[in-house]
Amino acid sequence: MGTWSIGHWIVVAIVLVLLFGTKRLKNLGGDLGGAMRDFRKAFKDGGQEEKGEEAPRLQADPPAQASATTEQKEKAS
Repeated sequence: MGTWSIGHWIVVAIVLVLLFGTKRLKNLGGDLGGAMRDFRKAFKDGGQEEKGEEAPRLQADPPAQASATTEQKEKAS
């Protein structure tokens, strides 16, 4: 017998049903399927956005001008 034969999977399935119940497992499967579907949709949509217009880029503020007191301190040194 292999490490994970069909008998092992049956035992695992029975234990899961006993622990969680069929209703909770059904909800969990539906939630997992919905999450995978949303992920695939977002992955497809993300590739199409790159082909379209680029998002506006943010620009950094220009460097601040030195104040008069700073210039006076530098001249005094």
